[in-house]
Amino acid sequence: MEYYLTTPLTKEKLADLKAGDYVYISGTIYSARDAAHKRMHEALADGKGLPIDITDVTIYYMGPTPSRDSRPLGSAGPTTSSRMDKYTPELFDLGLSAVIGKGRRADAITQSIVKNHCVYFAAVGGAGALLSQCITGTETVAYDDLGTEAIRKLTVENFPAIVIIDSEGSNLYEDVYAKIPEDLR
Repeated sequence: MEYYLTTPLTKEKLADLKAGDYVYISGTIYSARDAAHKRMHEALADGKGLPIDITDVTIYYMGPTPSRDSRPLGSAGPTTSSRMDKYTPELFDLGLSAVIGKGRRADAITQSIVKNHCVYFAAVGGAGALLSQCITGTETVAYDDLGTEAIRKLTVENFPAIVIIDSEGSNLYEDVYAKIPEDLR
């Protein structure tokens, strides 16, 4: 199926999505990569709050290249999601509703997605220049000293993604793998 979604992506909006569905997201999402996730984890461990309210927020695992041609930013392709696996369940528990990245996730992520009724989306790796055309605005909101890994508030219009793990735990990667004949695996 194909869905056009507007943020915030509440648990109710995510409930009907199934692994393999195509979505086009408009509204506000945030970018954060490894260093920002580590810093958020450390802030929580120290009893401090997060720099943004993550309730019903979507985080895109992306570190953009510098802006050019009067665009808000340069190439904006996804980074490998598994690097955030050790931090993601904690953020889901605190209200984060969805993440966008690329690649497989640990079983603990699937369990946390089901527990918290969240979704894992994938964006197409290698298509950063095209994906950046869906980003109409950007503002650094935290950890500016991290450069491209700072947390950025992004305004997106019809940002394309695919549901990889839905709120019930169905996993597109695992489903497809299971259909491959054993002698071809």
